[in-house]
Amino acid sequence: MAGTKLTIKSNGSIKVEGDFEIVDANGTVYQLGGREIVSLCRCGLSKNKPYCDGSHKGHFEHDAIAFDLPPKKQE
Repeated sequence: MAGTKLTIKSNGSIKVEGDFEIVDANGTVYQLGGREIVSLCRCGLSKNKPYCDGSHKGHFEHDAIAFDLPPKKQE
């Protein structure tokens, strides 16, 4: 098992837990204040992006059911 676990929640956020860091497009690290668990927005409605603030409730539907990707294409 990896040191980081991502849980894709149905109708909600992505829960990230374990040993991880989050960086922006410029490579600047988001300071997490010692947190080992955060929830990231998937719906785009959060006023606290990239973090989830619960704005998705009643406005975002997605059943998070795991599936296998096809094999990676050979280049």
